[in-house]
Amino acid sequence: MTAARELLLSEGPAAVTLAGVGKKIGMSHTNVIHHFGSAAGLQTALMGSMIRDLAGALDDAVSHLRTDAAAPSILIDQVWTAFDEGGAGQLAAWLVLTREVDHLEPIRQAVLDLVAAVKEKYASDPEADERIRSIVLLIAIAAFGDAVIGPHLRGMLDQDSDAGRKLMSRLLPVLVMG
Repeated sequence: MTAARELLLSEGPAAVTLAGVGKKIGMSHTNVIHHFGSAAGLQTALMGSMIRDLAGALDDAVSHLRTDAAAPSILIDQVWTAFDEGGAGQLAAWLVLTREVDHLEPIRQAVLDLVAAVKEKYASDPEADERIRSIVLLIAIAAFGDAVIGPHLRGMLDQDSDAGRKLMSRLLPVLVMG
């Protein structure tokens, strides 16, 4: 799974093949077939692994929101890390482009838990639910966009690699409170 993830992150979804993974780990593609059954089996296993990692990162973000005063920046850091370094941005793009969005279903509860934690931490208004859901949507879309096209846009705008993350960290408290 590590080799498949590295290929996805460095070369894109087309590189996640039995032969590509086999080459990366020094095995023949028939050995990889033995473990996964097919290229689709390998890709499904990779998606499952990455989705579990994303759900875990969201769960960690929820824990920090409930216990840590530095929660806004930690939340943004964890989401950005999951989408960028963890590969969730590339995974989401891959799932959407191949029309396999049903693979995203396992993170539904983690996203809903994140909404509840943000609401619990920042919103005393019982009608804040829609605003909080919109904020979580904005964070996810921003992290996704930053992971997928951010490096190119930041280069065009002469911004450092953390520009989007820093911007969202500054915006989150303002958006939640206001």
